[in-house]
Order: sequence, then C-alpha cells, then structure tokens
Amino acid sequence: FPSHDTGCYAKEYVESMWMMLQKPTSGDYVVATGVGATVRDLVEAAFDQVGLDWKKYVKLEDKYRRPTEVDALIGDPSKAERELGWRASTHWKELAKLMVDADLTRVR
Repeated sequence: FPSHDTGCYAKEYVESMWMMLQKPTSGDYVVATGVGATVRDLVEAAFDQVGLDWKKYVKLEDKYRRPTEVDALIGDPSKAERELGWRASTHWKELAKLMVDADLTRVR
C-alpha cells in the first residue's frame, strides 16, 4: 500500500480558505497534513474504533491495485503555515474516529 497524505478535516480546509481570503493578494497553497498513511492504516484505525479486525471483513484484490502508483504522495503545507499561519491540527487517526462515530450515530 503506498502512503498518501491523509488530507484534512473539512472544518480545517474551510479555515484555511478563510485565511487565504484575508490576504491582500492571492496565492497558491497546498492544504494538507504533511502526514502520510496508507489506505490499510485508515481501514485499520476505523475498524479498531469499533473493536473489529479489518482482515475479517475486507478482501484485497490485486486487480484493483494501480500499477503506476508512486510510493508516497504527501503534501507539503509549509507555505500555508509560513504565509497564513495555518496548520492542520486533526491527526488522521482522530479523523477516522470522528468519521466512524458519526456513522454510528446516524445508524442508531
């Protein structure tokens, strides 16, 4: 499994957009955590949140692997940090927990 930037909590993306709009001039920014995780990492964290072993529920099939995938796609948010003072504060494991908890609340 290649490692990808885990993205951000939507709330934090919106915060970064607001900060960009406060600048007198426009610019291009990478809004990312700068932290990598694999899909397997995210799936494991989500299943751990409900006390289940993901290997009992997820089937991996080679035909769905992307053969040209790079080993790591991790965003560099340093310009956003430097120029906007923005930094992601929600770790991907916490985001996985929030997502699972939201789904559990919806189904209850």
